[in-house]
Amino acid sequence: MQKLSQLKLRHTMMSSTCINIILGLALLPTLILAIDVKVQPHILFILADDLGWNDVSWNNPDIKMPTLDKLARKGVILNSSYVQPTCSPSRGALMTGYYPYHIGMQHGIVKKYQPKFMPKDKETLPEALKKVGYATHMVGKWHLGFCNWNYTPTYRGFDSFYGFYSGAQNYYTHKHYGGYDFRFNKTVHHPPKMRYSTALFGRRAADIILEHDPDSQPLFLYLSFQGVHTPLQVPKKYSNQYSHIKNKNRRIYSGMITAMDDAVSLVMRAFQKKQYMDNLLVVFTSDNGGASYIAGSNWPLRGSKATVWEGGTRVPTFIYSKSLLKKTGITQNGLVHVTDWVPTLVRLAGGQTSPFLDGIDQWLTLSRGWPSPRHEFVYNINDVKRTAAIRSGDYKLIVGSPGRYNNWYPAKTKPACNSKEARQGYMFEDRQLKHDDQMDIKEQKSLQGWWFTSPLRYIRGFAHKAVEVSGASKAWQSMGKWYEQYRCDRFMKAHDREEKALKPPSVQLFNLKDDPLEKNNIAAQKPVLLKKLMRKLKAYKKTLVKAQNQPHTKLAHPKNYDNIWSPGWC
Repeated sequence: MQKLSQLKLRHTMMSSTCINIILGLALLPTLILAIDVKVQPHILFILADDLGWNDVSWNNPDIKMPTLDKLARKGVILNSSYVQPTCSPSRGALMTGYYPYHIGMQHGIVKKYQPKFMPKDKETLPEALKKVGYATHMVGKWHLGFCNWNYTPTYRGFDSFYGFYSGAQNYYTHKHYGGYDFRFNKTVHHPPKMRYSTALFGRRAADIILEHDPDSQPLFLYLSFQGVHTPLQVPKKYSNQYSHIKNKNRRIYSGMITAMDDAVSLVMRAFQKKQYMDNLLVVFTSDNGGASYIAGSNWPLRGSKATVWEGGTRVPTFIYSKSLLKKTGITQNGLVHVTDWVPTLVRLAGGQTSPFLDGIDQWLTLSRGWPSPRHEFVYNINDVKRTAAIRSGDYKLIVGSPGRYNNWYPAKTKPACNSKEARQGYMFEDRQLKHDDQMDIKEQKSLQGWWFTSPLRYIRGFAHKAVEVSGASKAWQSMGKWYEQYRCDRFMKAHDREEKALKPPSVQLFNLKDDPLEKNNIAAQKPVLLKKLMRKLKAYKKTLVKAQNQPHTKLAHPKNYDNIWSPGWC
């Protein structure tokens, strides 16, 4: 009996010890956070628009962004940071910490005429920060719905808002589709005429910093740039820095990146002037990959914005702090998802978040270089298009269409032809141009003998020669431009044929560790793994919230509101 009692006592003590160890491990992140962060930090969150993997200086030395480059290299570069394929879903995930398919925002962007919005029942990042004493300000692009005032920034946790509600507009006139879209809080705002929006947003952010007392209240500043989304517009002093780039669209686009960096420089100088730097955390990321079909570049990653390929979802990201990060000047390769910013930043600030969030607290990964606690995530589940993609460990499963752009698109520095599509920014690949030249040669051979069967064959050479010798002759230049238009139309036909030929199979499986460029579909070679991931996807789908896909309404038209895009129609 005595031995039995001793065994029971030993078992009880061991159980108690195990429980204490488990509780200790569970509390360890909280204890470390308490040691690392003694005062609530000021937080600057910078979100670029449509900035691609190859559009930043730490991935592409041709890009000039000295301020952001310095911050990235002195901070922590996140090499596996993921967002959604398009704008509104990423922004919804950033604000709430939920996957878009859990808040009904998985089916594309919020369109101007569409009564679609970020749901009110989800607490936002600024709302959570306000609970623990933060001043919260937003500058720039919202794009999370504005059909009702309740869905606009100052009703979703921000003390102030300076920017626009929709997804895109002219950088100088602030108009789009016949309506004006610029607000200071709820009031329609008219900044000085012909002032570039990127500069306006930088100046407003700097003013907020200079007017705020950093010792009395922690600051959360969400700086959501319009750049580098279309339209392609920038002051010439920036595009002239890229005169070596002969492609006009890429030259302007590169200048837009440098203009954004200048705005960030203004913001950082304001932080330094008011002595925020010792307790400041800076986060920089993009809302989706670059639009390769316009002027962006995700090279060498596959795909573009609006696709679930890596090029559409893996984006340049870094964090910087002078005092809060224990390991700096490093590249962190662990998985980070856009939903992770809510629990990470709120808990860093001393707040609490819902246990049901899709996001994971990544502070120890970011600040101390610990392994990422994230091992899987959902790229998207679109119940309207019946497409989905998930990541589990090293493996990526794609079911249905990944999106329209399935190729690998290098940054284009050569001149683009003058077709309608080229004017909109489509960047043609070298092999498409070669394909067209081969078609020309084939056509010439088939038409030899009778000149009148293809007068274009002779007009071509004549037109090129005419342009060379014409000087200022508008008639000859018009003839040359006419031929270039004809030639570029044929490029587009070749492009369309190539994209159709690249149409992927309905189910694809990639090992991203061995194949980060997604070139080898291993679905047929891994049937057991494929079945396992299909089951995992099925489990994810069980919690899907039906996508908001409301029809457009004429009630939204700006003519109903003195030609101003305004709330009040849903």
